[in-house]
Amino acid sequence: MSLHCEVSAKTDVGCVRIRNEDSFGYDTASGIFVVCDGVGGQAAGDRASKIAVDSILNYLRIRKQECDKFATATEGYLSPRARILGEAIQVSNQAVWEAAKQDSREAGMACTLACAFVDDRFFAIGHVGDTRVYLIRGDTIQRLTRDHSLVEEQVRLGFMTRETADTSAARNVILRALGSEETVRPDLDELLASSGDFLLLASDGLTTMVGEQEILQTVTAAGKLEEACSGLIQLAKRAGGIDNITCLLIRFSSQPWYRTVFRRVCFREPKNGKTVSQI
Repeated sequence: MSLHCEVSAKTDVGCVRIRNEDSFGYDTASGIFVVCDGVGGQAAGDRASKIAVDSILNYLRIRKQECDKFATATEGYLSPRARILGEAIQVSNQAVWEAAKQDSREAGMACTLACAFVDDRFFAIGHVGDTRVYLIRGDTIQRLTRDHSLVEEQVRLGFMTRETADTSAARNVILRALGSEETVRPDLDELLASSGDFLLLASDGLTTMVGEQEILQTVTAAGKLEEACSGLIQLAKRAGGIDNITCLLIRFSSQPWYRTVFRRVCFREPKNGKTVSQI
């Protein structure tokens, strides 16, 4: 049985930040979904996230036909779908790295990234940093990514409990970011979707403010994806909204959703302080 995707995404500057450094983009016809978050405190984080989104979309559109052609082939433990997604992340890393070298005012710019590459019932995911991917199935939520952060590494080594990590002042210190070095090592995985599943890509402006059970309840209770995204952002803002907040929500269904098949949106903050979109 073939599955179809419905998608909605939303971003918000939050309650504290002046500029929105998050970007997102998707192309449902090609099965590409991506969220990027400019690294806080670094130069031109908004530009880094926009470059990364555009690079991922452009590369995967070009390579998707090759992925379809060799869908049953494998290279090591990675399918062509996951391998090409990994290549796209490397290309986007190089694009951010090169852009930073060309303008001294943008030196050191970087971003985190989470992306999904969907083909029928299969989806590959890749991430760098602490932008996360969650799978919601029925009444359960599962985080599919592990943050590349200082506290996550401490938890993994047994030096810190999960409860301590969630409230640590160092929880936003990341160990891996897109564009911070000439090459990057993304985490890649591939899974099988079921009808009724939700896939959530979210920046840490959401996940540090809203607990997993609140996310689950908000998504499953909403009648529409747009309502779910708005509800998640409002929860993060009510909790303090200390960072930019972005969520991209995908719903898998056995019935097609007749929606716009392509949309690219990157958000910036102009001088008047209002959020605008470029489509």
